[in-house]
Amino acid sequence: MQFYIYDFSEFIKCDVEEDGLFAAYPNLENYWEEKNHRFPYIIKKDEKYIGFVLVRLIETKERNYFSIAEFFVMRKYRREGTGKEIAQVIFNLHKGQWEVYQKESNEPAQIFWNKVINEYTNGNFVQHLENGKLIQNFEN
Repeated sequence: MQFYIYDFSEFIKCDVEEDGLFAAYPNLENYWEEKNHRFPYIIKKDEKYIGFVLVRLIETKERNYFSIAEFFVMRKYRREGTGKEIAQVIFNLHKGQWEVYQKESNEPAQIFWNKVINEYTNGNFVQHLENGKLIQNFEN
């Protein structure tokens, strides 16, 4: 998680604390406790840990949908197709409505998710900007 926060710090403007580490990810333990609404995945390649994905099921009166809370692949394993492959596996594990979003300032993530979702859905998704986030909605 520290590597992820380090990478993401240019978009969320956070700094390390007095102990030299970033603050703990809020409520991370919920991903292991709320088994019907939060789904943690650790990514391994060749028996090495290379990243993680945190998925949430959000239930409202209007609709229920899955959302990727966090998605991280270590830099040295990027641009090999691993992220795309993992995203497709995650989408296939959770069938239904999806909402994937990126901060407006995070252009690399926007490019990645637009390409992955466009390919996964054969272009059958809706994209819009809302409250500083680029959001893609689709159903699988």
